[in-house]
Amino acid sequence: MLTDPNKGLSRRTWLAIVGGGMTLTTGMLVFGRVGRGWRSGAVPVVMHASESCQCCRLWVGHLEARGYRVAIKYTSNLPKWKDRLGVPTALRACHTAEVNGVVVEGHVPADILTRFLAERSGERGLAVPDMPGGSPGMEMVRKEPYDVFAFRSDGTMRVYAHV
Repeated sequence: MLTDPNKGLSRRTWLAIVGGGMTLTTGMLVFGRVGRGWRSGAVPVVMHASESCQCCRLWVGHLEARGYRVAIKYTSNLPKWKDRLGVPTALRACHTAEVNGVVVEGHVPADILTRFLAERSGERGLAVPDMPGGSPGMEMVRKEPYDVFAFRSDGTMRVYAHV
C-alpha cells in the first residue's frame, strides 16, 4: 500500500516486491525456466531493464507463462534505450521491451500485447506508465485500475485498453 503518492512505496510494500521477486527468480532457476526448456514457436522478446529491478523479472515470468520467450539485457542507462526506441516521456516505466518490431513499455499484460501484435495497427508500441498495483509483475500490491496506451513514432498516444 502506498503511504503517500509523493513518497513512493512504503517500506513494507518494497520488501514484499523484493521478496516476491527473489522467490520467483529462485523458482525459475530451480525448475529450469531460465534459458532452456522453451516450447517451439514461442514469441521472442528482448527486455531492457535495470539489474536491481525485481518487478521486471516478475513481468518476464508473466510473459513466459503465456508463450513468450524473454531475453533480458541489463543496462545501467535505461533512458538511452527508451530514447532510442521512441518511448514518449509521459509513458515511461521501469523496463522497456521489443517484440516483433513493437516497443513494450512497463507492465503490459500479455493478452493485450498478443491482441496488439495480431492487429498490426501501425503504432510503435504499447505502454503502461509507472507501476500500477495489480498489473503483471505488481500483483503483490492492491489492484488498481489502469490504462494501456498505444503510441506512435511521432509521440501521439491513445488509450488502447482499460484494465
